[in-house]
Amino acid sequence: MTGNNGTGMIVQDRDRHLLRELAVMRVIDREQAKRVAGFGSTTRANCRLLAMSRAGLLRRFFMGTALGARKALYGLSPEGAKLVGVACRGPRRRQGETLVADFFMTHQLWVNDLYCTVKYAPIPCPGTRFIRWLAFHEPLEPGLPLIPDGYFEVAPPRRILAAFVEVDLGHESRAVWRAKVQAYLRHAVSGTFAERFGQVQFRTLVVADSERRIVSLRAATAALTEKIFWFTTFDAVHREGFWSPIWQRPKNDAHLPLIEAL
Repeated sequence: MTGNNGTGMIVQDRDRHLLRELAVMRVIDREQAKRVAGFGSTTRANCRLLAMSRAGLLRRFFMGTALGARKALYGLSPEGAKLVGVACRGPRRRQGETLVADFFMTHQLWVNDLYCTVKYAPIPCPGTRFIRWLAFHEPLEPGLPLIPDGYFEVAPPRRILAAFVEVDLGHESRAVWRAKVQAYLRHAVSGTFAERFGQVQFRTLVVADSERRIVSLRAATAALTEKIFWFTTFDAVHREGFWSPIWQRPKNDAHLPLIEAL
């Protein structure tokens, strides 16, 4: 379905889909927009994103890169949110603003990288299908200071894999991480998870920016539990694949796949 949004731009189904996805992803770069909206070329993606920005459906701003260049980022505008009937969540950055360093942006883009992989890349396990991904804007339950980076469900042949996602870029202290582990353990036994998500068990998948960080997180977690948590790095995800045997448990050095271990 297409339509005019009042600015002279013909809004296509792909545009609406991208706007709805931004309500989940909060901010995207061009490559993520290509994966989500199915743009076949970089030129086509650049032209459409620019047109949507000029029409007021997207808010475009920039982030400096290590090489001194600028990278365009896109957030949902109030007009874009209204067009597709979603909440206008995302970074409150000015149109055209250039950001020197922004932890929220960097972190959210890494979360989105996993989102695109889980939802849009093929799952190399016959009979397995993607069910849903949820984003969170408030704690999982009252009195529990825990807001995961994401949650997804996929359905392999045997039983559903339900997993929270934690992206770790090395900014949290060990004490903060231990508190987060304890919060997940409390959520696992409180009964709220089964009530809210309709699943019996969950995993917490931790993806960090270095092997050194993984070693630290696993050691801190192992002091509290051997359950729930699975660890890997972004390098391993990009090199071998999210569903490959790249995951480690707190006290087990073996590398395991997510689905075969169900």
